[in-house]
Amino acid sequence: MKNAPVYKANFSNILRCIFFIAIFAPAIAYAQERGTVEVVKDPRIDTFMARRTNLKGSMAAVYASSYGYRVQIYSGSSRKDAYDVQARFTDTHPGTRTYISYSEPNYKVHAGDFRTRLEAEKLKQELGRTFTSLFIIEEKINPPKADTQ
Repeated sequence: MKNAPVYKANFSNILRCIFFIAIFAPAIAYAQERGTVEVVKDPRIDTFMARRTNLKGSMAAVYASSYGYRVQIYSGSSRKDAYDVQARFTDTHPGTRTYISYSEPNYKVHAGDFRTRLEAEKLKQELGRTFTSLFIIEEKINPPKADTQ
């Protein structure tokens, strides 16, 4: 039992060595080296990406041409009043389309299919004397009627 402290010291030294080997051995064994990466892909991916960029451009044109502005000339819960306002507007502006929509509990009457907000502003200024609470609404519009001549 006299040699117990010596065995204890040797054992702790052995444990320290095992600990350092366990920590540094993987770092040495798996050191990263610069190499090359080879990408293997399906050639249809390039075709898809080319079509996608073409589609984005055409969708932007569709979005720009199908969204525009309308002037809201009525909003209320009475269906009869909505149709009366629509008839009164059609009498004064026969060439401008009107639309009635119902979103519970209100009826809304929108007028016009304008590509720019400035065009809608002009109509709003015209109607300011005859209709109250006018708003400009951005939504999907119908394309203007094409001239056949």
